[in-house]
Amino acid sequence: MWQRIQTLYFALICAILITLAFGNAGYVYSVDSPEPEGIRYISKLPYAILIFLSLAANAVALFGWGHRSLQIRLAGASAVLLLALQVWIAIDYFTISKEFVFRWTAILPIFAFIFELLAMKGVYADEMLVRSASRLRASKRKNR
Repeated sequence: MWQRIQTLYFALICAILITLAFGNAGYVYSVDSPEPEGIRYISKLPYAILIFLSLAANAVALFGWGHRSLQIRLAGASAVLLLALQVWIAIDYFTISKEFVFRWTAILPIFAFIFELLAMKGVYADEMLVRSASRLRASKRKNR
């Protein structure tokens, strides 16, 4: 299971999403307080929903290594969720007040999206390899 590159991609995506779930989205600086107040990603409901749905899809894909068609579907759904999360963060970045400063973790969903596409490519290549091998075995049995 772990010798396939797409499994490592799924594990890396899960690690990125766990980092987002427990990390700070940014800090609110106010005049009243000298210390900035940290705001977590999961404190905003849309972020939390997108992060946990994508994390669940990737966890199932990570441990469902025998079901390649399910892995491809889950990876595609998760890629859409990650892209939606990144767009939502970008919209908030440009529309939120100037007292809120985003951290560098705001760009992590785009990296997870790229790894998601690479994982889909790896799973699809494995599926094509298995289909061609089974087709060759079937044609070899017919020729006997």
